[in-house]
Amino acid sequence: MKIMPHARDELGINEITQANPLMAAFASAVSFIIGGLLPLLVAIFAPIKEMVLYQYGFSILFLALSGMLAAKAGGSHTLKAVLRICIWGTFAMAASALVGYVFGVHMA
Repeated sequence: MKIMPHARDELGINEITQANPLMAAFASAVSFIIGGLLPLLVAIFAPIKEMVLYQYGFSILFLALSGMLAAKAGGSHTLKAVLRICIWGTFAMAASALVGYVFGVHMA
């Protein structure tokens, strides 16, 4: 792929710094697998009666950990990344719980 002079001169983009779609897909797949395994392990080992609290608590912990790792990898501000991912993760969990409530899904 030919790099445009503007991208090369002003943005510092060259053949070496270009994104690699295959590497991005692999990193995404590994992230999804790890991100799914952690709550699964909590579900396997947590007591049934407090499962909702354990899942919520550990999900926030795992979100904070992934936000911290992403901020470190991307050279971003760690606290902002952790807060952003935890707040939006909590919002997503609340929205999922609301949808379950609306459709009559109840814990056994």
